[in-house]
Amino acid sequence: MPPPGLLGSGLWMSRAMSWCVLEPRPPGKRWLVAGLGNPGLPGTRHSVGIAVLGQLARRLGVAESWARDRRCAADLALAPLGDAQVVLLRPRRLMNANGRSVARAAELFGLTAEEVYLVHDELDKPLGKLALKLGGSARGHNGVRSCISCLNSSAMPRLRVGIGRPTHPDAVQAHVLGCFSPAEQELLPPLLERATDLLLDHIRERSQGRPMLGI
Repeated sequence: MPPPGLLGSGLWMSRAMSWCVLEPRPPGKRWLVAGLGNPGLPGTRHSVGIAVLGQLARRLGVAESWARDRRCAADLALAPLGDAQVVLLRPRRLMNANGRSVARAAELFGLTAEEVYLVHDELDKPLGKLALKLGGSARGHNGVRSCISCLNSSAMPRLRVGIGRPTHPDAVQAHVLGCFSPAEQELLPPLLERATDLLLDHIRERSQGRPMLGI
């Protein structure tokens, strides 16, 4: 039998990992926002979706509330948004398997694919450009492809964050997995703010039952 101190620590960790799901469902709508990326590689272009989630958490006042949940292999944080509730998710799996974390979290919270937002990088848009796409194909993005496969749906709204495409096709992998240059880093703070505004405005509109439009 483990010492009392270790036992108490284990119980605390178990509760910390489960608090998100054990909270009662709020009376309003609930949405999940997943930032796609590679864990352990902050600052890379491919993980810009995770950077957006960080800014969203700060805006919603839950930047210090992330809790690891082993059931979906992700970090989770819950935040109120008016009468709605937003579940923020950072997968702890690699990009190509992000969908397993997203689908498991959607199952735990009782959400449909239409109630799950994906935030990810977009090669075909220059840095600083944003677009909210409503469903459709993965367009070559492995993280989105994984989500479509695991959720068995392509209906998820997606915030696409432009990272630009290098001129030479052979440079794409290094570009995607590389860190933002110093010049690009100067563009990031206002970009993350605008991405957060776009997400919150869209979720508020849908929570009030207004038609969902792409931007």
